[in-house]
Amino acid sequence: MALTRKQWNNIIIIACVFMVAVLTFIDKKTNNVPSDAQLLFDDNAPLAQLQLDGLWLHKQVSEWRCDTKVLNCDEWAKAWQTIRVSPLAAAPETTDAPQELVIQIADINDFQLWIYFPKEGALKSPAGNWYLVPPSLRATLQPILDAKPAA
Repeated sequence: MALTRKQWNNIIIIACVFMVAVLTFIDKKTNNVPSDAQLLFDDNAPLAQLQLDGLWLHKQVSEWRCDTKVLNCDEWAKAWQTIRVSPLAAAPETTDAPQELVIQIADINDFQLWIYFPKEGALKSPAGNWYLVPPSLRATLQPILDAKPAA
């Protein structure tokens, strides 16, 4: 049984509406930060220095300075300053390679060694507590090192 032009048009319209609905649903789920997400750094404990797998970020008087390999220093600094995390009750299943994250808070001389799993967005604190970074914030936490697009 052959379909008429009107039937094909209706099928295409329904498929388009369905695709827009799916994409809207995905956008709402990934761009929203969960209500239980809290700032990791605030005015009482601002980020002063950070080192992620050997690449560093340091706040000077009024500006951020980064490793010379980092191309997006200001964006990277802002992403870490405003990072939000949700506490996890148990350790998540992690499949990607961990990154060593060394953090220093302003006015505190001691560094904190955290472990970051970028694909899952999992952060492990020095005390062994686990936190989850919302999916919409994960990409900006990685520095851009090369102007060429990834293959």
